[in-house]
Amino acid sequence: MTRALFALVCLTFAALAQASQAETLTVATVDRPPFSYEVDGEDTGFSMDLLAALAEELGWEYTVVRMDSFSDMLSAVENREADMAIANISITADREARMDFSQPIFEAGLQIMVPSDAARGPSLLHALLSRELFIAIGLAFAILLGGGMLMWTFERRSQPYFDRDLNEAWFPSFWWALNLVVNGGFEERMPRTAFGRVLGVVLVVSSLFIVSVFTARITSVMTVDAITSNINSVNDLYGKQVGTISGSTAANFLNRREIEFVGYDDLDDMLTAFEDGDLDAVVFDAPILSYFAAHEGRKIATMTGGVFLRENYGILFPTGSPLDEDVNRVLLTLRENGTYDQIYRKWFGARH
Repeated sequence: MTRALFALVCLTFAALAQASQAETLTVATVDRPPFSYEVDGEDTGFSMDLLAALAEELGWEYTVVRMDSFSDMLSAVENREADMAIANISITADREARMDFSQPIFEAGLQIMVPSDAARGPSLLHALLSRELFIAIGLAFAILLGGGMLMWTFERRSQPYFDRDLNEAWFPSFWWALNLVVNGGFEERMPRTAFGRVLGVVLVVSSLFIVSVFTARITSVMTVDAITSNINSVNDLYGKQVGTISGSTAANFLNRREIEFVGYDDLDDMLTAFEDGDLDAVVFDAPILSYFAAHEGRKIATMTGGVFLRENYGILFPTGSPLDEDVNRVLLTLRENGTYDQIYRKWFGARH
């Protein structure tokens, strides 16, 4: 009787195990090129290829459910609406407390992406075309023209050069003031009236101001441009318009550093804002930003600084999932037989 009961229990567990293996697994994911995305309706990416290799080794049947947001993907696993999730899921203490992770499947970290023109730094052309410099030039021309016409008013009856009608006097008067400022004037056209001589001295003294305005304006514009445009590290993000994904490890990092940022629910929304020029910098997972900068954003984006806050990606399971142990075992097998390296080289090239 005891043997019969034991055999019945074993058969029951075997039947349950077979049913479990035959069951189609629900795998949650989210668009995160190059880890997980769709091409012509087909799931592709590093994580998708790794999932296919795992399924082949374990004899799985699975269905991929592509979530609208990263948080929706995490919630689906936590609420046991999905058997597992795979994409670029960072292994963190907070997530580990609520769910289970596989061993690491990818080593990553955060990096900063900036517009390509910001990486080039300040330019003389930008300084010369600045609005402030145009205003300074306009004021200089107004001073020279006004000073020249005042000299015409004082000197028109005292020396032949200024003896002209009003409609003919404006350019010779401006030219006289310009030469006075640049070359110190003409000795033979020295003012002869008292008011003219006082005005001449004032113009000569003011010429020092006019020349210094041009020099200071160009210098200040280039200096400000260098300060506000160049982003080379995390310390340069303060006071900038920074974007990242809400609830991500990047968002938590920026909060800890007290760096203000705009949080986006969706990667596409964040990249669209970057393309539209709404962001000075994006802080997010290095491989995802690097992929964008090398493909869709190759003409507008560049990576700056090094990778920081190193982190590992893992496959996510509900707490106590029986799949976790099998996945960890097969992940080791895929590394040992070279399958993992083959998938890695396909998407990221040779590992350094």
